[in-house]
Amino acid sequence: MCGMPQQPPVRSSPTRTSRPDASMSLLTNVMDHSLDDGYAEATARKRADGTGGMPKTLWAKLGLAAGLVVAALVVTLGAANARIAAPAIAKERQELIDRIERETTAADKIEDDVDTLRADVSARQRAALKADGGSEQADLVGLLSGATAVHGPGVKLVVDDAEEASQDGDGDPRETSGFSDTGRVRDRDMQRVVNGMWESGAEAISVNGQRLTALSAIRAAGDAILVDNRPLVPPYTVLAVGDGRQLSTRFQNSADGLYLHALQENYGIRTSISVQDDVRLGAAPSVIVRTAQPSTEKGTS
Repeated sequence: MCGMPQQPPVRSSPTRTSRPDASMSLLTNVMDHSLDDGYAEATARKRADGTGGMPKTLWAKLGLAAGLVVAALVVTLGAANARIAAPAIAKERQELIDRIERETTAADKIEDDVDTLRADVSARQRAALKADGGSEQADLVGLLSGATAVHGPGVKLVVDDAEEASQDGDGDPRETSGFSDTGRVRDRDMQRVVNGMWESGAEAISVNGQRLTALSAIRAAGDAILVDNRPLVPPYTVLAVGDGRQLSTRFQNSADGLYLHALQENYGIRTSISVQDDVRLGAAPSVIVRTAQPSTEKGTS
């Protein structure tokens, strides 16, 4: 019989419900199996053999208990000793701090007394110079010897370490065979700077406030630069009294000025020089002559 053509049966696949964390299978596996399979098997074997877990025999249990008691005793004794010793250590530390503070105060007082005595000696020296030979000659001698404060036109030269100066260089970084790669200013550099200033016509010079005389010495103590045994810290400010423009030009064109320029170009040492209208230099702390004596003989004409 004729009828409507039959439609093929609908073959639909059963609906699968996927886990919401299917995209995180690795994390899911880690969470579901937090203990490694190898460890789990080893634990199972020990339990089967009777070797895992807590000790089974009485002696083993007693040994474990004794070990725990000894460990607890050691920890307790250590804590007790530390608590007992803490006050004594704190007291010794405070006593050391107090002693350092007292000695520092005493040293500061002694240094102030020394400065006062030096100023008094300098004043007496200036008075003696004026009394022995006319005022004009005394002023000249005091100026040349550094015994009197001076002021006048001059230059200001600032010398500083390189921005990334080496802090752990051993030995003298500038041997005669050539400079090492360092940006630290050394005593030899400051000696050349000061000598170059004298040679260029400076009449009076100070470095970081320390007035230089014919007896002044620039040395090194480790990495520190000493001027007359006083340590200086960078930057090093050199003040020189003289004809400012002429002094600046002569120094920069001299061998020592070119030496300083080479340090700036090759090692990054920072320098700056400027002409000053009025430079003021204090008197030297003391001018002590230990060997030379004034001559009493008059020259023959």
